[in-house]
Amino acid sequence: MDNAQSKAGIDALNRIMELELAGVVKYTHYSLMVYGYNRIPIVSWLKANADESLAHAHKAGELVTLLGGHPSLKIGTLLETEKHDIGDILRESLEHEKAALAAYYDLLKMAEGHSVLLEEYAREMIVQEELHLDEVNKMLRRPGDTRAFTP
Repeated sequence: MDNAQSKAGIDALNRIMELELAGVVKYTHYSLMVYGYNRIPIVSWLKANADESLAHAHKAGELVTLLGGHPSLKIGTLLETEKHDIGDILRESLEHEKAALAAYYDLLKMAEGHSVLLEEYAREMIVQEELHLDEVNKMLRRPGDTRAFTP
């Protein structure tokens, strides 16, 4: 990769890192706001997502330094919607995951033909994010509904 491509890669990875760090904060917050009969398994799922987001942020930061860059100290957008119904939380999660997926696709597009390392990383993360999106989508469906959830 030339200097311009490395800079673009660093910028894309820092954007991913910021989104994933926002995921840590969001999922942690959501886990604290769950009430009701199904609280325990939902809180566990949300906390696991926060842990996964932190691991993803760390991985992106490691690649930033591999390219000679400086990992961002910023965190992606954090909006308090004051909506804490499980359905609201899951819909917000779905939107957050879509943004993260788009950032990984942007990285893949930028890396194609320039860095096998970044291409493979982006592909691996796209697979994980698409599976996670599917998981959230299934949670938003009514029991027995096999059609994908559409907001």
